[in-house]
Amino acid sequence: MNNCKEVKQTGRIRPALMGDVRTIHGLLQQFADKGLLLGRSISSLYDQLRDFIVYDDDGIKGVCALHICWDNLAEVRSLAVADNRQGRGIGKNLVYSCLDEAMNLEIDKVFVLTYQAGFFRKLQFADVEKSELPHKIWSDCLQCPKFPDCDEEALIWSKK
Repeated sequence: MNNCKEVKQTGRIRPALMGDVRTIHGLLQQFADKGLLLGRSISSLYDQLRDFIVYDDDGIKGVCALHICWDNLAEVRSLAVADNRQGRGIGKNLVYSCLDEAMNLEIDKVFVLTYQAGFFRKLQFADVEKSELPHKIWSDCLQCPKFPDCDEEALIWSKK
């Protein structure tokens, strides 16, 4: 699954560290302010730090998380790449790293709720009705300011 060799990059993808939380928060907040993703509180980032990976190239230039939701189901969330680093395959490689981890954990299905559905379709995610996702995932949605009028699209990736 890991296609990181396709793209020439000088940085590396690594697990997020405690010292990264404020930088991750700032990067996510830039995209939340533009309405491109849902923001995360600093507290939630500390609570879920183990879910996060970062692209580090003399500082954090990208972030993504794999959150385990249910039996055989995880979510890719909080994907963001610095504006000046977009179009270089960093986001794709962050998602592929999350999918690799899902497969290592024997998770066969990974979904995403996103405003950037086209990006995920290029990575072999397929459209799915939100109602087909387990009710457990909606516990996060209850805390969202857009609930119950969610305008994100749901897509799912399945191990082939």
